[in-house]
Amino acid sequence: MSLNVAQIREQFPILQRQVNGKPLVYLDNAATTQKPQAVIDALTDYYTQCNANVHRGAHYLSDEATRRYEAARKTVADYIHANRQEEVIWTSGTTEGINLVANGVAQRLKPGEEVLVTEMEHHANLVTWQQACKRSGATLKVVPINEDGSLNTEQFHALLSENTAFVSMPHISNALGTINPIKELTAAAKAKDALVMIDGAQGVAHGAIDVQDIGCDFYAFSGHKLFGPTGIGVLWGCYEVLKDWPIWLVGGEMIATVSYQDATWGELPNRLEAGTPNIAGAIGLAAAINWLQQFNKADILAHETALLARATQLAEQTDGLTIVGHADNKIGVLSFILEGAHPADIGFLLDKQGIAIRTGDHCAQPLMKRLKVPGTARASFTIYNTLDEVDKLFEGINKARLMLA
Repeated sequence: MSLNVAQIREQFPILQRQVNGKPLVYLDNAATTQKPQAVIDALTDYYTQCNANVHRGAHYLSDEATRRYEAARKTVADYIHANRQEEVIWTSGTTEGINLVANGVAQRLKPGEEVLVTEMEHHANLVTWQQACKRSGATLKVVPINEDGSLNTEQFHALLSENTAFVSMPHISNALGTINPIKELTAAAKAKDALVMIDGAQGVAHGAIDVQDIGCDFYAFSGHKLFGPTGIGVLWGCYEVLKDWPIWLVGGEMIATVSYQDATWGELPNRLEAGTPNIAGAIGLAAAINWLQQFNKADILAHETALLARATQLAEQTDGLTIVGHADNKIGVLSFILEGAHPADIGFLLDKQGIAIRTGDHCAQPLMKRLKVPGTARASFTIYNTLDEVDKLFEGINKARLMLA
């Protein structure tokens, strides 16, 4: 590994603190990542140097805020290889991005048409389409997973039909860490003239994203899973699809003309961005991307792979522990159950040792029912985690196992 993880950790103030009298071991990165000082500084600098509303003010601070805000949009567009920066729509996060698209799809779907999702969906990418189908009379179809937690791609192809109007699927499962072959599946869906959306909440932090190469119509993600602030997200949409997309919210900024009787809408991206935006969040997200790009993505992947390999090895050596999700192609997520222990109890006892993981159904209740488990304990790794922290995790698990026996 060529990453200097010790130096990276020094850039994250929160990693220096203690929890319950123990050094913090933060392994809940699939829920949210911690923030480097560069991001914290960018937020502070905005609020102390140029806090003003964008696009509207006839004064210096507003002009400067607007420049930083739109520069952030270009940073995101370049990072995901968008054709043009107008394709980047600011949202509050992945959930709003999916809802924005689903709201438009629901207005266009017809009875007899079908929407495809998968068994591994986060609720944000399931309930949205469930409700869109209910409003429109379309049919929701669900692609099953295999026993190892990978997507059953044969069934995906079998379920595609001339009636498939829309496909929405996760780049990476938040509950299992499974990486889906989204480029291949997108191509198959496009061959049926279906629109395709990728839930990139987990995918965006684990490798390069090239929306042109994927070939999808929409890709949504949240800033807080990419070392950026909470409350900011991105919906990327192909310009030709997005330019006429049904409006989502109405109000200021997105208007072209308005009278007491009617209104017309502005051009992208304004027409889909009503109201005062999260200016600081956008600037903070750009700072996170700029910070991350100093590292080689292959080095990051190698590091995360090594962490997962160590965790998997130790898990297989732990009596009574069962890994949930064995897909060959996965990121640094280890979901597991411990015989005789509820996931919540495991999380509680690990927290007492300063170890932060996630427990529960991970906003994927249907997936947990499919797996026949009440939920899992989930450790998720990123660039600033260490092999020593993986060892501490399993020391903690073994202590918890003895206490719960």
